Amino acid sequence: MNRVITLGKRPIGKPKKESFEFKEEEYPSIKNGEILLKTKYVSVDPYLRGRMKEADSFIEPFKLNEPLISMIIAEVVESKNDEYNNGEHISGMLSWKQFQSHSGNGLNKLMNTYKDIPLSAYLGVLGLTGLTAYLALKKIGTPKKGETLLVSGVAGAVGSIVGQIGKINGCRVVG
Repeated sequence: MNRVITLGKRPIGKPKKESFEFKEEEYPSIKNGEILLKTKYVSVDPYLRGRMKEADSFIEPFKLNEPLISMIIAEVVESKNDEYNNGEHISGMLSWKQFQSHSGNGLNKLMNTYKDIPLSAYLGVLGLTGLTAYLALKKIGTPKKGETLLVSGVAGAVGSIVGQIGKINGCRVVG
């Protein structure tokens, strides 16, 4: 059997365990061109709370009784897709399932060049969080050495990395 986490009811206020349903479903099989993924890490980010409400937003709300979806690090445990090999790790927007089949489209292969880097880093500093921080600071903000960099959201995931990049680049960082 395969374990799955779904949104059972829309929370009022802070989400509680009762808002979620922990289900079991059949273990997935794969067809030609697909891969079987085993979830290793799930990113639980603040924007997910907004998706639990049924409201207009930049992203579609979660559907009741369907698996939650967020950025996940997974291992390819079986492949019938020439682009992926068993044992490789990927990241992508995937369902909160222990195992799932996938076409491989839209997934990112994780570089295993540095074995001492934990896979979880690909959900933070080496993932979208880090990329957002780097591009916003280096390509849009372009602070120069010796300047003061004000980071209004320095306690957040992206802001904390912006502050670190600013320090590395010789800025005085104020959060």
